[in-house]
Amino acid sequence: MRVLVVEDDVNLRSVLRAAMERRGCEVEDAADGTEALKRINAQAFDAAIVDYQLPPPDGLEILRELRAAQPRCVRMLMSGGLDLPVVMGAVNRGEVTRLVAKPFHLEALFGALDEALAERARLEEIYGRAHQDVLDQQRRELERCFNECLLQLAVQPLIEAQTGVLHGYEALLRSRHPTLDSPARVIAAAETHQLLGPLADQVAAAAAAWLRRLPPHLTLFINAHPNELADLEAVQRRFAPLLATARRLVIEITERSNVLEQTDWRRAIVWLTQAGFRIAIDDLGSGYNSLSVLAELQPAFLKVDMSIVRNIDREERKQRLVELLTRFAQATDSRVVLEGIETQAEAATARRLGVDLLQGYLFGRPALSL
Repeated sequence: MRVLVVEDDVNLRSVLRAAMERRGCEVEDAADGTEALKRINAQAFDAAIVDYQLPPPDGLEILRELRAAQPRCVRMLMSGGLDLPVVMGAVNRGEVTRLVAKPFHLEALFGALDEALAERARLEEIYGRAHQDVLDQQRRELERCFNECLLQLAVQPLIEAQTGVLHGYEALLRSRHPTLDSPARVIAAAETHQLLGPLADQVAAAAAAWLRRLPPHLTLFINAHPNELADLEAVQRRFAPLLATARRLVIEITERSNVLEQTDWRRAIVWLTQAGFRIAIDDLGSGYNSLSVLAELQPAFLKVDMSIVRNIDREERKQRLVELLTRFAQATDSRVVLEGIETQAEAATARRLGVDLLQGYLFGRPALSL
């Protein structure tokens, strides 16, 4: 156990340090508040025994900072002259775990410390059980989404920028579950319980159903979680039923993801592209990996994030950026998609800049049926 002792009386500080070390503790000590804060910022502590009256900052200020930085740390305040209203306020706010009045016997100090540590262990056990109950319930609800077909794909149109002809649709996850009622919540639950594979299976099956319903000249874009690409065999199994329509399916990988950190992503991408599927980078410009992702994935589509598209008709820098992306796309035989188009002015600017495809509320909201 690592303990921080903060006491300006050198003799008492030495006694406390020696006593704690005899108990097998690893001890750091400090003579004033400034030195104590440096210790707190440098390492974690299981317990802190801090004198109230110190050269500034005082003991309460130290424990307040300690609570914010290390909430698990047991915080004990020592004082021979307590300002009762101030200290009780700190106790009620949870800044102080235990009070120890000077002078004290070491046995009393150790008893208070052991009691506080035991209480922390008890509360953490209770919290751990409650948290596990919540996780178990969340898993059951996610499995209910799978088993009761509560997940669907809504589709939003993509329009050829220059002609206005319908190019295809993006399929977007939707949920009819009462609490896992958004794509973000469903995906977060799947990540927590390592059920991204079953979720991806459902998305692929729903995509296959949409492709059977759509006219054969239309393209369908679906989103893939980067972790899906880590398992080549699962990717092959998942997309095998879609091989006959591979040229009609575009797999979007968000630029904000950690796809480049996945060990087997290259094998998965190679298999997908050789099978005829095409890759799109989604949310381009929203993260920090734009150039790396462009170079590594060699996508067929570049989907520019709506944060860049918004008010593009009025912001010249955004126009220059999109103009550069269209030139890059022309040089690499890829196509630029602007997402989040909401006004005619944004659409007109996109066309002028040479963008290939447009998507946004101006052309249609996501719908569960056509």
